[in-house]
Amino acid sequence: MQSIPYSQSIFSAACWGRVLGALALLWLAVPAPARAQTWMVSTTAHVTLGVLDKYGQLGPYTATFVVHSERTGKDYQLVRNIEKGQNGVDVMFPSEASSPDYFKASTGEAAAATPGRYTWECLVKGKRAVGGHFALPEVGNDVTVVQKERP
Repeated sequence: MQSIPYSQSIFSAACWGRVLGALALLWLAVPAPARAQTWMVSTTAHVTLGVLDKYGQLGPYTATFVVHSERTGKDYQLVRNIEKGQNGVDVMFPSEASSPDYFKASTGEAAAATPGRYTWECLVKGKRAVGGHFALPEVGNDVTVVQKERP
């Protein structure tokens, strides 16, 4: 029997390195085992405030909503124009700062859904038309992990 020198064998060290590298890449490409479902959750308290010229006698007007936080002492304001043919408007407090109209302090700070007591009023033509009070509740979230059933 004739021996084959190592340097002439079919699989040289470089070839083995390529094979092992390819196997490592395949191992990395295998998807990870499935994990338990993870939920993302959010809960935010909001209050809807509104004003309505019930019989439409004013025509177009500007409604200025002012909300006062009893906890922080800050006032937040939102101005809405009521066009001809509309009698009123509903707004949500606090509103998203990403929306074109949002409740903001004189500093430009957006109102947050901070738990506590608030008073509000709506000014029309510079005079108080309506007002009231409300409390934003403290909110929280619970998450249940749902695991995939095994056969």
